[in-house]
Amino acid sequence: MFSGIVEELGRVERIISNGGNIDFWISASFLNELKIDQSIAHNGACLTVVELKPDAYRVTAINETLNKTSLGLLKTGDEVNLERCLRLNDRLDGHMVQGHVDTTATCVSKIMENGSWKFFFTYTEDEAMVTVPKGSICIDGVSLTVVDSSSEDFSVCIIPYTFEHTTFRNLQPGKKVNLEFDVIGKYVMRYLSLQNKS
Repeated sequence: MFSGIVEELGRVERIISNGGNIDFWISASFLNELKIDQSIAHNGACLTVVELKPDAYRVTAINETLNKTSLGLLKTGDEVNLERCLRLNDRLDGHMVQGHVDTTATCVSKIMENGSWKFFFTYTEDEAMVTVPKGSICIDGVSLTVVDSSSEDFSVCIIPYTFEHTTFRNLQPGKKVNLEFDVIGKYVMRYLSLQNKS
């Protein structure tokens, strides 16, 4: 379980294809605190630490993860949003995030507004994945509040701190991002879809 509050920006040091999987070696300042089997969200996708070295740790993204996320588009040298899993006594500063990416979206525009930034995204319409104005959305592991919302697009506003301390500082129109929709909203939509079938 995560909160969508990015802990730091990691760096992709090496990428190794392994059959249908990809191994990513990531450097981060908290390497000395990691252990094997620990869960870390990488641009919102929960991956397990499988190997540790003094300069980086290794995680493996399987084919299913690569198909559902934008991780397969990462290149050596890219920055990634990192968040370690929550501890039970932590404050939940963002919202409830599982690290289970639902789909990807494409950034279609980026506007600076009075010192902050407004980003617009589009994604393939799916009745199980909806946004609502002032609802929660997780974009590349960042907990955000939806501003504008329709069936297949939405916008969010980014404050300067978030812009400077996450991959949003490098996000340009045309780039894909990972989306995790609000977990409560997903269960509500699933319940309603089952009711409509009965």
